[in-house]
Amino acid sequence: MTSAPRIACVVPCYNEESAIAKVVTDLRASLPEAEIYVYDNNSTDRTAEVAREAGAIVRSEPRKGKGNVIRRAFADVEADALLIIDGDDTYDASRARDLVDLLFEGPYDHVLGARRETVEGAYRPGHATGNKMLTGAVRVLFGNEVTDMLSGYRVFSRRFVKSFPALSREFETETEMTVHALNLRIPSAEVPIDFKDRPAGSESKLRTYRDGWRILRLIMTLARRERPSLFHGVVAGLIAFVGLALGLPVVADFLRTGQVERFPTAFLASAVMIIAALVLLVGYVLDSIMHMRQEQTRLTYLSYDAPRRHRQARDVADERGSSRHPA
Repeated sequence: MTSAPRIACVVPCYNEESAIAKVVTDLRASLPEAEIYVYDNNSTDRTAEVAREAGAIVRSEPRKGKGNVIRRAFADVEADALLIIDGDDTYDASRARDLVDLLFEGPYDHVLGARRETVEGAYRPGHATGNKMLTGAVRVLFGNEVTDMLSGYRVFSRRFVKSFPALSREFETETEMTVHALNLRIPSAEVPIDFKDRPAGSESKLRTYRDGWRILRLIMTLARRERPSLFHGVVAGLIAFVGLALGLPVVADFLRTGQVERFPTAFLASAVMIIAALVLLVGYVLDSIMHMRQEQTRLTYLSYDAPRRHRQARDVADERGSSRHPA
């Protein structure tokens, strides 16, 4: 005996009173069987009331930041396919069915709605350029398989959600999701999605330079954490370059005169080269630790079934039993 898969939509919201009803309505029309959760992130307007009137399940996350909402939702919501979409009505919510269908047909664990601007000015000045630059940095460091890293329109399988640590607090959460998928080589796909300007009365919460810097800083942190041998190798190379710049003239003087005339410089150059070697060694040690951590994450990921159209009744019963009797 089989049953239909559980589908959930998560809509993070902060002061989206003017747009949230349409987003919920479009999601309901596209995915009538889905549970729609609107997570109110300390709104000061009627976002929660309007979402509830539109038929959504409204939950609250008091800690400000989209990353905190995603962390809470991924922990609380149980679904075979979990869709996230911003509550500002800039994404085409009517395409939700296409993303979910592709997830099951693949099967994929991550389907991303790659934004395609349909109205001139939908991107705020600097956002398109910043997105390309940051996406390019991630492609170079982690893999050349993503075109719109900062898209907030995605669908995830259960095993993606339950293996994703969700450590970010604000808008950098999309970067963390992308790197997680690239690191584990999770089956992923992209679907071009129309992207339009916000409706009248809706205001963007993204701060171009501040949030761009936060995302860039996260990319560097992830590079240090997920590519330690590369990161420490580059740092060690820069330190070694300083050591060579200091030491080569001393070596040249010794070869010419047979004497070391600048002992302080020689000692400094030696110390700098030793530091470079230690930094490189630390990188190799951290690379081994990272490899073990990736193995553990991969095993957690594999402990859940791949996305599928129908679930066995036994799986549904097991899931209900585990929710009633948590470990």
